[in-house]
Amino acid sequence: MTSLLAGLLEQAQEFSALEVVAVVLAIGYLLLAIRQNIWCWLCAGVSTAIYIWLFVGAKLYMESVLNGFYFIMAIYGWYFWTTGATEDHERPVVAWPLQTHASAIVVILAASMVNGYLLGRYTDAAFPYIDSLTTWSAIWATFLVARKVLENWWYWLAIDSASVFIYWVRDLQLTSLLFVVYVIMIPFGLVSWSRSMREQPA
Repeated sequence: MTSLLAGLLEQAQEFSALEVVAVVLAIGYLLLAIRQNIWCWLCAGVSTAIYIWLFVGAKLYMESVLNGFYFIMAIYGWYFWTTGATEDHERPVVAWPLQTHASAIVVILAASMVNGYLLGRYTDAAFPYIDSLTTWSAIWATFLVARKVLENWWYWLAIDSASVFIYWVRDLQLTSLLFVVYVIMIPFGLVSWSRSMREQPA
């Protein structure tokens, strides 16, 4: 227990000011997304822009590319939520049919297998298949958030739970605990969006 606390403290001391801002904005994004507040996309845009800069500096180029996608989706999410809102009502939450999700999952699994194989064969990536699966799933889940699709929360629950394990095993305990916070917050998002969908006008 003492060594764990010492490790967390050491990681916290290594955080740069930019990292702290990025983490705070990332949490702010999730809190605002739960409340369907459009300002969540501003938090997401700034946070991902910071992470692009940080990951390029750390030579984590695939993470930079993924955050570049997140940045584009922040712009798209802001546009989509704005254009679907009226003076009286925000853009409604929707549920997509099971067949759509089943097709998406098949594509995600196929892409992850190919991606995982290439990472495992040509790089020294840790957990190449799990990492690929969480990455492709996150791309799809982010699109669902931007489209206000209720089921996005189920994807994020699985993605963030896997991320807790990945970061913990790779000795990134502080980041792992951040994802524990995400996992705890996700059910609130699911309940809030479900209630909103039930109460919204036909």
